[in-house]
Amino acid sequence: MRFLVFLLFLFSINFSIAQQYLVSGYIKDVKNGESVVGAAIGKTETSIGTNTNVYGFFSLSLSPGVHSLRISAMGYENIEKQIDLSQNLVLNIELNPTVKLSKEIRITGKKRDHNVQSTEMGRIEISSKEAKLIPALLGEVDILRVLQLMPGVLSAGEGNSGLYVRGGGPDQNLILLDNAVVYNSGHLFGFFSIFNSDAIKNTTLIKSGLPANYGGRLSSVIDIQMKEGNNKKFEMEGGIGLISSRLTIQGPIKKNVASYMFSGRRTYIDILSKPFLTPSQSKNGYYFYDLNAKVNYQISEKDKIFISGYFGNDVFTFDDPDNNLNFSLP
Repeated sequence: MRFLVFLLFLFSINFSIAQQYLVSGYIKDVKNGESVVGAAIGKTETSIGTNTNVYGFFSLSLSPGVHSLRISAMGYENIEKQIDLSQNLVLNIELNPTVKLSKEIRITGKKRDHNVQSTEMGRIEISSKEAKLIPALLGEVDILRVLQLMPGVLSAGEGNSGLYVRGGGPDQNLILLDNAVVYNSGHLFGFFSIFNSDAIKNTTLIKSGLPANYGGRLSSVIDIQMKEGNNKKFEMEGGIGLISSRLTIQGPIKKNVASYMFSGRRTYIDILSKPFLTPSQSKNGYYFYDLNAKVNYQISEKDKIFISGYFGNDVFTFDDPDNNLNFSLP
């Protein structure tokens, strides 16, 4: 009995194999007879299919009956063929090339003579919008920390906003804020920079080939430009972070002619630390603040005058009455 079941099983396998027919052939270009490589041939109602090889040949095993085949290839018109399989079938197909129109593709670039009009090499420009896309420490966007991510630039150490540009020291960098030299660019011993991201429009880092108008610095130039102010309508923006808050207001003095921008930032580390201090330490604390201001006036199409200013400070107080020790900074 078991032997009979085994024979029936083998017979069913052979029968199912015998019920498969082979569809094969070549797919070529109707215009030049070239083989179409990678063309897809398959049943439209199922996922059964194959692709042509480097010679344009395909081979597909199907069951007997009527099948609808879809033939497609990139750059050619798709076609469908109905076949009735009762034996092996040779199917040679020619495809018509086609052109598909897509939406407009616009490519922009610098002029061909840009590299001969200027000798400035190693120049990187970062807008305030681009800087704010980068994850920030404690939610505070710091332009100097963004520059540390640029090639050829290293940080001066963990928790320090100083820059080593191509081996040069932090004191060999020229830092400008609206063309004014900044000698101390850090708060909290360099942990944060003095530059409020809401007040900055653009930052330019020049790592080599420094132009003569910058005075021939040894390492690099960091040229930071503040926002000019909205000369069309009043605008206000701000933010509340983990350690600081900031507010920026800007608007027109005379529409399309004159504008202003005021921006301020203050940390509240001293306020957050109050609950953890004893009564004798209640006067101890630290915070820093930054104030930026700028006024623009458009004299003519080619002439503009502006006045900008920055004021910032680190405030640190320490009082220890038990040891008769009391000092503050500044």
